[in-house]
Amino acid sequence: MKKGLFITFEGPDGCGKTSIINLLKEYYKDNKKILFTREPGGTVISEKIRDIILSTKNVEMSKRTEALLYAASRAQHVDEFIRPNLEKGKIIISDRFVLSSLAYQGGGRNLGIDSVKAINDFAIDNLAPDFVFFFYVDPLTTLKRKSQSKDADRLELSGDDFHKRVYDTYIKLLDSMKYEKFLKKIDATKQMLEVFEDVKNILDKEMEKLS
Repeated sequence: MKKGLFITFEGPDGCGKTSIINLLKEYYKDNKKILFTREPGGTVISEKIRDIILSTKNVEMSKRTEALLYAASRAQHVDEFIRPNLEKGKIIISDRFVLSSLAYQGGGRNLGIDSVKAINDFAIDNLAPDFVFFFYVDPLTTLKRKSQSKDADRLELSGDDFHKRVYDTYIKLLDSMKYEKFLKKIDATKQMLEVFEDVKNILDKEMEKLS
């Protein structure tokens, strides 16, 4: 039975969520109850799958293969890291989770939300976040900085049309009643330290409820 708290961060590429997570790591560095992780990744096996998914060398990768690899990485992450630590009462903060696959593969790759949800339902085995931070920001403006970087990965280089579909799918999903009850909306157009303060204040209040 889950005893801890599972929090996920979502948003389009370049929205700044990973930078905020890095600031949170420093802010909470003395709190041994909080664990940070990412997707795809989080375990040795999942990180190996991440390398395959994001490598710019794998241009032949099919859309369905991509979706299945994300689900496989997530299944390992859930079974080996997330669920065992939640059962120990830990607070897990993850950079991305299932919502990303619904947006990126379901919408961005045009595989369909229902199809991608089906393979991820199997992968996560009934695990769901307690709440989700979503970083609202124009995806095409912020993505330009990342796509022009020499470190840009295969998905970041997928083009403007792809990333517009991703963002539109995110909004469609988040506007549904299903996600409204545990969604934390973040205005990511603000300066980074302002965004950090907004996120930190919400997290501190949620953690107070656990104490």
